[in-house]
Amino acid sequence: MSHNGISNTKQTVVVIATVGEWSSLKSLLQDNPGEKRHQVTFSSLGSNQVCDLAVHGRLISFHYADLKLDMTEEGISHAIDGCFKSCKDGISTFLLLIQGGHYTKKERRMIEILQAHFGPEALKYLVILSLDDGKVIDTLDDALLELINICDGRYCRITSSAANDKMQALLEMIDYMLTENSVTGYTDAMLVEARRRSTEDSAMKMLKQKVQEAEENEQVFKQLVQQQEERRAKEMEELKAKHAEERKKEAAQRKQFETKRESLEEAVLSHRAMLQLQMSATDDDETKKMSIILLGLSGSGKSSALNLILERAGNQYSLNESSHEPLQPTLACERKEVFAAGRRLILVDTPELWDEDGAENLEIVKNCLALSLPGPHVFLLVLQVGRFTQGESEMLGHLQKIFGREFAEHAIILFVHFDDNQRRPQKIDNYVAGAHSALQDLVQRCGSRYYELNVTKSQNALSYPQVKDLLSGINKLVSSHGGNAYTMKRFSVQELQERMKVIEERKEGLMEVNYLLREA
Repeated sequence: MSHNGISNTKQTVVVIATVGEWSSLKSLLQDNPGEKRHQVTFSSLGSNQVCDLAVHGRLISFHYADLKLDMTEEGISHAIDGCFKSCKDGISTFLLLIQGGHYTKKERRMIEILQAHFGPEALKYLVILSLDDGKVIDTLDDALLELINICDGRYCRITSSAANDKMQALLEMIDYMLTENSVTGYTDAMLVEARRRSTEDSAMKMLKQKVQEAEENEQVFKQLVQQQEERRAKEMEELKAKHAEERKKEAAQRKQFETKRESLEEAVLSHRAMLQLQMSATDDDETKKMSIILLGLSGSGKSSALNLILERAGNQYSLNESSHEPLQPTLACERKEVFAAGRRLILVDTPELWDEDGAENLEIVKNCLALSLPGPHVFLLVLQVGRFTQGESEMLGHLQKIFGREFAEHAIILFVHFDDNQRRPQKIDNYVAGAHSALQDLVQRCGSRYYELNVTKSQNALSYPQVKDLLSGINKLVSSHGGNAYTMKRFSVQELQERMKVIEERKEGLMEVNYLLREA
């Protein structure tokens, strides 16, 4: 037994140092002229170097893994770990080598990695050895003093002229350390515990980071929602102010015609009641019909949208995909019907109702109204996604001149997608939010009622829920008006019914001519 109760067995040390300091230590132990009191043996154990030193009847084994300055943290940890595992009889301590009292950034980095991998307990078994052959500093820096303090003063200096004495002092320092902490030194159990705590700390750190990220995302979302609400509130206030100004002008005009309106009101009510009686007497199913007029500029996609609505509303799926391509411009009004959800749906396709100079085409207007009987209930403004021209920005003004100022209260905007190269179409809400102010104004004036419809091949499946949503929105709008059709004072119901008969007779005549031509 040696002093302090430490057995006279081999002390195993893992050396923490770069190649330069390790070479200096070997030189100090090897090149010691006249000293016969110690024996040095060098060997290799796998990729590690081993230096066995016998001094004053004691045996100390230094194990060193080649640590390079350019190694990553993971590489240094792996090398030290491999060196630790190579000590079959267990490890007594860790030995940090510095040169001439210089505690540089590279040594600090290695100590930080040692603590991270082996835990703070590793510093209880750390001894600092300064190799003083060469340039030696006069005063130790604060970082080294702090480390020496953490290591309970285990700091030793060695030169080639007194290597034996200093090695004896190093052994005594290790013996004292083991007596204070643990006779067995740093163990595998300590390493397992350090790794367990490191894993728990990493998991807790990751969890805290996730919580912080979630809180930050929540804050960003709240700010975004607040900004959107503020923007909507501002837009609503502006819209209210604009509507108030329009209502003020309308009130002034309405006052001029109030007397005349009162005198005609009773006659209108009487005439409407008579028409309703006539309609109920001739066709009991008229109340179950709902008609929609599709409006828009040439090339907007009215005909493509109409055909697709008919198919989806009637639960049909066309095998001819070409029907979803942009069609030829519509030259005349056309009425199509489909039975859906217990009622008959009437869709009226139209060409442009005004010319380049903005002049109304009265005949086309009468035709579309006649074909929409017993409506119209809803006006569907068709716009192509990605295209909004000057003519389309002026469209609402033309339509209000034709159908009346209350037109927008019965209107819905339908955005049609034609871009077949876009795998994931932009969400329509995002499209409207980022659109030109003129388009946003049009949407607002139509009560912010808008829907989308994909008529492309690649996105064809999307049209099923889109048509369903559109029809639901149409039903809601019609219900909000009590199920009543939109009425125009310009044309009487009788005039439109007579025009409807003319259109049907003309159509039957064309069909008869076509039949005769085919027979010929």
